[in-house]
Amino acid sequence: MSVSLVVIRLELADQSLMPQGFQYCADEDMSEEEMREKALGSAKITLAGKTELEKAAVLHQHIGSRAMSDMVIETLTSGTATPDEKEADHPIHIESNSLKEQSVGAPVPDSPSKQLPDQISFYSGNPSVEIVHGIMHLYKTNKMTSLTEDVRRSAMLCVLTVPTTMTSHDLMKFVAPFNDVMEHMKIIRDSTPNQYMVLIKFSTQADADSFYTACNGRQFNSIEDAVCQLVYVERAEVIKSEEGASLPVMDLTELPKCTVCLERMDESVNGVLTTLCNHSFHSQCLLRWEDASCPVCRYCQTPEPVEENKCFECGVQENLWICLICGHIGCGRYVSRHAYKHFEETQHTYAMQLTNHRVWDYAGDNYVHRLVASKTDGKMVQYECEGDSCQDEKIDALQLEYSYLLTSQLESQRIYWENKIVHLEKETAEEINNMKAKFKETIEKCDNLELRLNELTKEKQSMEKKCTQLNSKVAKLGQELREEQEMNRCLRANQLQLQTQLQEEERRGREAASQKDVQIAELQEQLRDIMFYLETQQQINQMPADARQEIQEGQINIASAPAPPQPGPSAGGSSKMGGRKGRAKRGK
Repeated sequence: MSVSLVVIRLELADQSLMPQGFQYCADEDMSEEEMREKALGSAKITLAGKTELEKAAVLHQHIGSRAMSDMVIETLTSGTATPDEKEADHPIHIESNSLKEQSVGAPVPDSPSKQLPDQISFYSGNPSVEIVHGIMHLYKTNKMTSLTEDVRRSAMLCVLTVPTTMTSHDLMKFVAPFNDVMEHMKIIRDSTPNQYMVLIKFSTQADADSFYTACNGRQFNSIEDAVCQLVYVERAEVIKSEEGASLPVMDLTELPKCTVCLERMDESVNGVLTTLCNHSFHSQCLLRWEDASCPVCRYCQTPEPVEENKCFECGVQENLWICLICGHIGCGRYVSRHAYKHFEETQHTYAMQLTNHRVWDYAGDNYVHRLVASKTDGKMVQYECEGDSCQDEKIDALQLEYSYLLTSQLESQRIYWENKIVHLEKETAEEINNMKAKFKETIEKCDNLELRLNELTKEKQSMEKKCTQLNSKVAKLGQELREEQEMNRCLRANQLQLQTQLQEEERRGREAASQKDVQIAELQEQLRDIMFYLETQQQINQMPADARQEIQEGQINIASAPAPPQPGPSAGGSSKMGGRKGRAKRGK
């Protein structure tokens, strides 16, 4: 059996007192600061940076048409004394002013009144009953567990609706088998008539599971048809309205409640109806009401929308949706999307269309309930036949309505599928023509590719022949290259030898040239001497005999260390003459 967890939030007015012992968290490791941060994290982000007027506008928008009312919370603990004994724990002391005055003044004469105390204790009220002013919110978590799973759920259970015909004594008798494992029980009575809600805290989760298994869906008594509807409570919070208690909470979905039975109305419940006066009911609860007026405010319901119904933002009267949480009326997403914008701003998930009374779930993005209008009384009822309770005329009316509905749907489906078939035939014919054209193109491309393949095959064969020839040429050229390289190596060796010989010959040539230059210089010197001798001999022969005799008898003295020649014409002339004389004498 799958069970869901809920979060109960008590939104208090600013001047209201805080109830004692109301807060609870299934996770015992979570501190009070962490619990408040989890509860008000998104609200703080929404209200951050806004002025007081802006905060008030945001809070008013999320509260909507809901009004705060007085709620009475009565706490009953297991094994406690009677209410009279509980009252003894809260004495009230009043001091007598007259006795004070007498004690300040003259001494009091002896009298029986002299023995009276200064303070008199008496008792008033019931300390287990608290009165607060606010709104009760019910949120559904995304956690779904099974009783067979060994996971942490909660040790607190909530009885969503208890008829007021059951007194506290009757309720204690109903839960009597579990008195030993109950820690306390809180009875919450608000402005909803003829019912109240109960929170029961058990010692352990196993005790809570046992109570859930034994009492969930069980009738309170054999006379009333009301049954005990239990849910697990993950958290019970108390938050002031000014702190943003009405703002959406992360990972939680606020659920509307039936004002008759207080059962949560989500996708697991069928037949949800919100009347024009913004009161929500289960269809089964509304079936018990014989009148066409609202069970709460007696407002007369009409099947068609009235002129007062219009969008709160743009004022249009077409395609209107009413929020099942706060009663906000907005236009649909095909007009100005004010209903959807209201969901985005407040996270109020469920809205009902005023024309056909169908409920839309914005989170799941689908319809969650389908209702059928009875033609006999105009009420919105769920089509469920429970034995003899179904009347024949209602059954006939519902069968006729469903016949009309089935006929219209089948006709629309026939038209839809015929149009679909025609459309598909056209698309198929076009696709077949396209495929034929593509097939022809493909065949032509294949033929061209085959021709091209034959040409490429021939080219490949010719290229292979050329490649074979080129390979043979390459081999031949490689052999020739190796021969040329060997010849080149030999030529390089011969070149080195010849260069060495050439250098040796050049050296010898240079030596021979130098020797020849020396010989040539000596020969030139000898030739110059010979020429000088011949010229001198000739000149002497031409001279007179005396001069020749004098020259013959002359002597040439050669100094051992002749002085350097002095500049001047005389010195030069004497040296020349001495040289000539020496040569002449030596020649002679």
